[in-house]
Amino acid sequence: MHLKHDISENKSLLWLMAIACGLCAGANYYSQPLINSIHQSFLIPESQVALTVTFAQVSYALGLLLIVPIGDIVNKTKFIPLLMVLASIGLFICAFSVNLPMLWVGTIMIGLFSVAAQVLIPFATMAVAPQKLGEVIGLLMSGLLVGILVSTSLAGLFSNLIHWKFIYFFSAILMLIIAIILQRRLPYIPISKISYLHIFKSMAALFKEEKRLVLRSLIGGCAFAAMSILFSTIAVLLGSSFGLPDFMVGIITLIGVFGALSTKTVGKFADKGHTQAITWSGISILALSWIFLYYGQFSIASYIVGFGTINLGLAMVHTSNQNIIFRLRDDAKSRINSIYMTLYFIGGATGSAVGIYAWHHGGWKMSCIAGLTFVCLAALFAIIDRLYAHKLNLNIPLTHTK
Repeated sequence: MHLKHDISENKSLLWLMAIACGLCAGANYYSQPLINSIHQSFLIPESQVALTVTFAQVSYALGLLLIVPIGDIVNKTKFIPLLMVLASIGLFICAFSVNLPMLWVGTIMIGLFSVAAQVLIPFATMAVAPQKLGEVIGLLMSGLLVGILVSTSLAGLFSNLIHWKFIYFFSAILMLIIAIILQRRLPYIPISKISYLHIFKSMAALFKEEKRLVLRSLIGGCAFAAMSILFSTIAVLLGSSFGLPDFMVGIITLIGVFGALSTKTVGKFADKGHTQAITWSGISILALSWIFLYYGQFSIASYIVGFGTINLGLAMVHTSNQNIIFRLRDDAKSRINSIYMTLYFIGGATGSAVGIYAWHHGGWKMSCIAGLTFVCLAALFAIIDRLYAHKLNLNIPLTHTK
């Protein structure tokens, strides 16, 4: 594949894109540690305030399904910054909100338009040489995952030191600055000339024709479900077993940053054709992490090790998945990412619900069993994917696109 613009050697632009991914992804998680502060500020029952998190998740899912595919038919150089500007407007609305409905409006805008990161990643894969694809995906995924992990800690920290609204205001300013810089520096990539309605017809065709896309989406969804069980129970476990305050819980989640930072290195190995090995190593680490997490109810050190390794395992699985799916169709990368990420977050939502149910009906032991069950399902789909790839004799050489 000949590229007019290869950004793989433009380190400053790649790091700027990674920061943009982290900022967009993290913006959707600010409300999670702020429920109590918002409750005290607006004097609204916590049960109503908690709907803020739900609105953030639902609006993000809608953005993945309805907005991300547009990336294949518009000028991404303008579209990505536009999404970021709209997300910053949502952040400003939250920062200056005077009541809960106003906060909800801002949260919904953030959720819908922070999917800019999910347009930016497939854009990057179109602007790099195939042999650099995994490394670049890994770098951007590092930014995205670190952004998610750091966002809750920063939100809690700013809430304690300044005010809960400050994180929204600070992020809005930063988002605008980065959007302006990206608009000037992103290279132009040719677009597909199809209608918006045809996008969804073509997505249905992709879902039917690209079996590896479906299988890799299911692997990612199950792996993220296992991780989401942990996120839905971390506060109650550490609070009940060790009496840790919310801020300390947030500090512990920062351990996951080390796993997230591994994705660039993982991507380099994926570029050399080791996606199957990376996938199985990631699934094995996910399974091992739940053993450490089980004993985490007795030892905080064991919990920290488990939390770090589960982030590493998920990062390995996710990076290998994306390395494979972005080689399937050069002309439909945003649509491919939309399908993958929609199923990925459906898995996450399922894992959160299962985690809460397991905790209330069997405590931490049942939560760990549920986590391992999702890891086993990921392994099952990985076996099917391996057999399917072998049937098609797919070793996925670097220049292979379908």
